Amino acid sequence: MARLLKTLGRRFVTFLEAAGEFSLFGGRAIRDAFRRPFEIQEIGHQIVEIGSRSVPLIIPCGMALGIVMSLHTRASLARFGASSMIPAALTIATFRELGPMVTGLLVAGRVGAGIGSELAGMRVTEQIDALESLAIDSFKYLVITRVTACVLALPILTILMDFSGLTGGLFSEATVSHISARLYVHRGFAAMRWSDYIPTTLKTAVFGFIIGAVSSFLGYTAKRGATGVGHAATQSVVLSSLLLILVNIILVKLTFFWFS
Repeated sequence: MARLLKTLGRRFVTFLEAAGEFSLFGGRAIRDAFRRPFEIQEIGHQIVEIGSRSVPLIIPCGMALGIVMSLHTRASLARFGASSMIPAALTIATFRELGPMVTGLLVAGRVGAGIGSELAGMRVTEQIDALESLAIDSFKYLVITRVTACVLALPILTILMDFSGLTGGLFSEATVSHISARLYVHRGFAAMRWSDYIPTTLKTAVFGFIIGAVSSFLGYTAKRGATGVGHAATQSVVLSSLLLILVNIILVKLTFFWFS
């Protein structure tokens, strides 16, 4: 029993140390993001890598999500004779929660592992040390650019996910009930307000910061050679996804508090 308590205590202290180090890392990322030089060219390159190359994943997943949600929603609402509410239900569910959350998790899986493994590989092969020996601020060049690109790309990818989901729902409804695209869009957006669009889309910038900061932290501080690279890639996905889910609960409560 004493050995178990000692082990748990050691792991808890390790967790607190890691949480403290990540907090300092994230704070430094926020501070240095507003300091020169801004590395605009590298940020643009990372936006292409993170954003545009995620589009082939986001659009098909969004359409599949819309089709599945349409089928489930129809099965539920048809029991109460409320089939006409299907477009509104799909639109509200997609824009308020499904679109932002699914986009964040997909990007965490694709981008998080990539950033973590890339920076960890640079760390264990001493490429980061080589950059610093050339008087290049490796933190700004490698970390800030990736975090900034994630923050800028996530809202755009979320919008693509939302409209892809609506397109999938339209395809499903047009096939089943032969509803016109004009009527589907009218019913879908009739119950929506600006407070349903803007806050839920902007909160994905926070998701982008979490993905970029967590993945960069684990990669930038990686150790133990090739094992550390694999560990950084795996932990980047796991921790990013977990933090997204936890932070999303807080952001949803804040959204309801400010915009309800």
